Amino acid sequence: MPAPAPTPVDESVPVEEPAPTENVEPQPQPQPQPQPQPQPQPQPQPQPQPQPQPQGRGRVRRRWVVWGALAAVVLLVTCALPAVLLVGLVGDAAGRSATGDDAATAAARRLGTRMAAQLDQQAAALLGGDRTGFLAVAEPAARTDLTRRYAALRALRVTVWRPAVDDVPRAVAGRPGEWELPVSVGYCFVVPGCTPATVVLGTRWREVGEQPRLLAFDASHATPAGARPWEVSDLAVAFGKRTVVATTPALRGKLPDLLAQAEAAAQVADLYAVGAPPPDRYLVFYAGRGEWSRWYGGGRPSWTAGYAVGVGGGHHDVVLNAASLTPAGVDDLLRHELTHAASLPDRGYSGRADWWLVEGLAEYAGADGQPVLRYEGLAEVRKLVRSGWNGRLDGLAPADNAADDRVGGSYGIGYLAVRHLVDRYGEQRLLDFFRAVIHDRSTVEEASERVFGEQWRTLHDDCVAYVRDAAG
Repeated sequence: MPAPAPTPVDESVPVEEPAPTENVEPQPQPQPQPQPQPQPQPQPQPQPQPQPQPQGRGRVRRRWVVWGALAAVVLLVTCALPAVLLVGLVGDAAGRSATGDDAATAAARRLGTRMAAQLDQQAAALLGGDRTGFLAVAEPAARTDLTRRYAALRALRVTVWRPAVDDVPRAVAGRPGEWELPVSVGYCFVVPGCTPATVVLGTRWREVGEQPRLLAFDASHATPAGARPWEVSDLAVAFGKRTVVATTPALRGKLPDLLAQAEAAAQVADLYAVGAPPPDRYLVFYAGRGEWSRWYGGGRPSWTAGYAVGVGGGHHDVVLNAASLTPAGVDDLLRHELTHAASLPDRGYSGRADWWLVEGLAEYAGADGQPVLRYEGLAEVRKLVRSGWNGRLDGLAPADNAADDRVGGSYGIGYLAVRHLVDRYGEQRLLDFFRAVIHDRSTVEEASERVFGEQWRTLHDDCVAYVRDAAG
């Protein structure tokens, strides 16, 4: 039986948290050093970090793909150093010889060291609940945005905030005294000992005497992850034992029901964790119309009602589209998307040919053991099968502009194929097959013979026959 619904905690004004004591240190990938710059350089964009692609599903309670390949590349972590620490090439710049650098580059390195120290100070203030200290490194014009960002991060109970600087600042062309510097930040919410998620932020500075002053954090633009909600929106947050649910203050009234539904969905999704324990917390964002087009870059297909997007460190944030959800569709959508968060690897899966397996497992979890005849998408499966489906599982992934019934039929066929494999071999062997194909990147042929002891060609045809029979 499901556990009693948890009591939501409205965290628009966050509960103060002690500074974390868990030591988890990301090791950034080395970046090439820039050549000497005798003249100010044009302002570059912050370096994008490879990101995963969202998963989700269609129909009235439409979801979407795990964004193609969920190709998240994350910083490796070890448990050795304090939770707030600036690392990277700039960290030791003050003691580095200027051999090979011209005077301008050496001066930029020294400036970068001072910027790193300011970011270090700001991180300690954030984790310590010191808003004044968090704002102290910034120019007055930046403080409105930074105040909102501070409040959102504290509302989410940030426990790790670790900036890492791996480059030297660059002068902004046409703006004497202004500099830009990309910063990679590892962060955790609620759990101090988590493996941090990562984001690359652009920062802009003004050189004022000995201490550079922060002008702005630019919103991250890496695709497909894009700007995190805490970068660009005020947030109201509720906490459960297994989930954190956040939305805008205008929609805070939805939080109690959403939290109860997310907690129930997490109990199901935990059963389908593959390759690692279930996530320490599932993070769910409920997006209004404006936020849907802004959070994580927007730009989803029109049939999307929710998606999971990898953000590094084994974490996948889940986003629900408030405008397209019906009350009856929230529960299975949450089970579907949280199962993506539990089952997918950081680097995603290898291509569209495996879409049926990724989405089929999530649909199977979403159905939560109901009989096949009660599966809501059977009518759409029937329509797709009768309209000339070619009988290939590896060609099911719908186009971004696909009609809703085509999308629903594709998800339904994936569900039925996975359901057939579970009925025949059991859930554990299905998960072993999923791990071999999606995590280990074995071919379906190799995985089928190793896990099921059968040729995939034969099993594929059996799955297709089951789909056609269920469709009637």
